[in-house]
Amino acid sequence: MKKIILTTVVFLGLFFASSCEKELDLNSPNDITVDQYWKTESDAQAGVNSIYAMFYKDGLWARWIYFRLDLTSDEGFSNSPWTELADWTRFNYINYNFWEGNAVTWRDTYKAVFRCNQVLANVPNITFQNEDDKKKILAQAKFFRALHYYYAAILWENIPLVLEPSTPADLPQQKNVTEVWAQIEKDLNEALADLPASWPADQTGRPDKGAAEAFLAKAYMQQHKWPEAKTALEYLISGPGAKYSLATNYRDNFTDTHENNSESVFEIQFGDQRKGGTGEDQNAALSSNRSQFFAPRGIGWSDGQARFWLVNAFKQEKNKTGNLDDRLRWTLFYPNLLADFGDKTYGKNWEWGADEAWFRKGSRDYYRNNEDYYSQVNYRLVRYADILLRYAEVLNETGNTAGAYQYVDQVRARVNMNTLAVAHPEIGNDHDKFLERLKTERVLELAGESVRWEDLKRWGDLDSQAAVDKISLRDPDFKNFKVGKNQRMPIPQVDVDNNPNLDQNPQY
Repeated sequence: MKKIILTTVVFLGLFFASSCEKELDLNSPNDITVDQYWKTESDAQAGVNSIYAMFYKDGLWARWIYFRLDLTSDEGFSNSPWTELADWTRFNYINYNFWEGNAVTWRDTYKAVFRCNQVLANVPNITFQNEDDKKKILAQAKFFRALHYYYAAILWENIPLVLEPSTPADLPQQKNVTEVWAQIEKDLNEALADLPASWPADQTGRPDKGAAEAFLAKAYMQQHKWPEAKTALEYLISGPGAKYSLATNYRDNFTDTHENNSESVFEIQFGDQRKGGTGEDQNAALSSNRSQFFAPRGIGWSDGQARFWLVNAFKQEKNKTGNLDDRLRWTLFYPNLLADFGDKTYGKNWEWGADEAWFRKGSRDYYRNNEDYYSQVNYRLVRYADILLRYAEVLNETGNTAGAYQYVDQVRARVNMNTLAVAHPEIGNDHDKFLERLKTERVLELAGESVRWEDLKRWGDLDSQAAVDKISLRDPDFKNFKVGKNQRMPIPQVDVDNNPNLDQNPQY
């Protein structure tokens, strides 16, 4: 039931592939052309399904985007023997065209946008028996175009904004990130109007109004549009979309056995039915490679791991019964895991140092003793705990610090932690103290879930040398960070060289 999105039509990749991959404008007698396609409702449905297939590409959520969002942040780092790969998590950017660090994520982002644009350009001309079905297809394409531009804005900021199906001769204009945010807002608001409040069970995994509101809130917050973010979040918390609740068991958010639960706002549907690569062939994998690259030595490739300060952060405060925060157990692998929790799910042959930690979320240690490229564990891009903590942040930013406490307390209560007022009475009604504590609360709840980089940017923690110096005390990689430069990545140089309308990002 959860894998409905995985039944995409593979051949679509041959013709929905990004225009930048077409070196010659020739029609193959074995392939369908654009003029021959886009005739029926089934064409439209297959077209929108091809957008979902982009989640399984190595530049995006199958593999490399986690290096950008998790390991570049102060939560993670890389000690990979592949020096250039590790350098791209510690701001040592030499070759801007480095495939695994930059170029493939740029390519797959625009490939996804291209597929969205194909749907938006061609589906309006198809006759549907039910116009609502057409609207839902177009709304999904707008949602995903906004989603992919959201992460592009987070990573590169000033980028081309392509809104029509591209051709090989196109030289798209670069837009300021403010224009990118405006387009993201437009797409999400238009998608919101036509997405359903919920989908039937056999369509699980498609975005609904709640997912659109969640990404609207994220976009507004990155721009410090606090009143607009408050309205979007209230749809999910107290408005028509208030259908979510925290899962009773925290770990149920990170295994394949309790996917699409009450806490899920939007998650990527992964599966291990096929064991192919990340291309467009019929055996292309539908799985996540994250756990293979982030697992401890001896279990996976170990190219990415967690900073040990996270372990210490969890140990700063005990729960109501005097025990450790149970989230630590399910967030990280570290040497004292057995001593702290009696956790025998990992083997003694695992290789790690005394001060090393590894991300546990999404690992499959609950039923196997190694990782591979074919993890079927869904990735929760947005869950309700994140929404509650975001709402607390928005209330604090709009002058209602006292009202924000209850939303943090809901998240803490699940793991038997004391209320925030009891545990940290020093905060009181002070905006700055509340925000500083909220930064920690988000780490304890969401570490390793690909939100930390955008959090650091939103909080302005990358905007001054003093703030970056503070981060470098817990993550030495930030000693390489250049204020005014490294809050965004360089644009692949080959694109800059080939497009006179594209400038390299400042200081690169």
